Amino acid sequence: MDQRLQFLSSYQKEEMSVADLCREYGISRPTGYRWINRYNETGPEGLVDRSRRPHSCSHATLEPIENAIFALRAKHPSWGARKLKARLEMLQPDVVWPAASTFGNILSRAGLTSPQKKRKRTTPCSEPFSLVTGPNQLWCMDFKGYFTTGDGKRCDPFTITDAHSRFLIRCQIVSRMDLSQVRAICEAAMREYGVPARIRTDNGAPFAGTGLLGLSKLLLGWMKLGIVHERNQAGRPQQNSRHERMHRTLKEDTTKPPAASLRAQQSRFDNFRYVFNNERPHEGLHNQVPASLYIPSSIRLEIGELNVEELRFRTARRVV
Repeated sequence: MDQRLQFLSSYQKEEMSVADLCREYGISRPTGYRWINRYNETGPEGLVDRSRRPHSCSHATLEPIENAIFALRAKHPSWGARKLKARLEMLQPDVVWPAASTFGNILSRAGLTSPQKKRKRTTPCSEPFSLVTGPNQLWCMDFKGYFTTGDGKRCDPFTITDAHSRFLIRCQIVSRMDLSQVRAICEAAMREYGVPARIRTDNGAPFAGTGLLGLSKLLLGWMKLGIVHERNQAGRPQQNSRHERMHRTLKEDTTKPPAASLRAQQSRFDNFRYVFNNERPHEGLHNQVPASLYIPSSIRLEIGELNVEELRFRTARRVV
């Protein structure tokens, strides 16, 4: 500011030309004339630095857009920018939504992002997923690792997914990880969604037995229904990578922290299953939801236990 006042004082004395004054003060002639014009218009106040912020910004995000992003993020705190964008495009297809990077910037400015931990990547198994081209060609089953609820009770969720559509068929807490409970859940699932062509599990009980060929009563029941059983190789969880990825999302969305009781935890699982199937876009499905791709099997299980003593099945009309 002092330099500019000295420049104007010298200019008013008319001791030097504007060009010489500019060289003397180390500024360009356009800058010198700008200082002179501002001083003539508003006096010394005109020499104060003005804001360089543009009067308008053509690419600024409208407030309703940001509010919609914040509202959906509040409903789904674990969703990132791409998933939020995909879901909003489903809900409001007529709105021109900004790029996913802009979603990320909006969340970052609002303090709604956190650094992602680097995860050790495993090489995905090409089989059997390279051969899965439709629903019910392969179901994946597993127990998610146990944890305790707020009241100290052990929680063991048993889950079933369709490998093609990622549709979460079951997410149910069991009191014991034994044949009777798993069989009951599988029977209910097959009555509702039909019989799959193949089922993939690990090598633990009750899926594998200790007898000849590792067959268990559960597997014998599946065999009588014509279901082919596939087992993961020991120490190769990537062979069930889609199911394991679902487990990771399940853990993030429902167990941090766990619910107060098993009943409350099951309620969380039920809500998660609905959102996972009907609302959550999946990048591996080109941002579609599993429910849009899944249809029940045309082979339905009749009412009755899934056991080796009594197994009956019939062909039913495909439900779309």
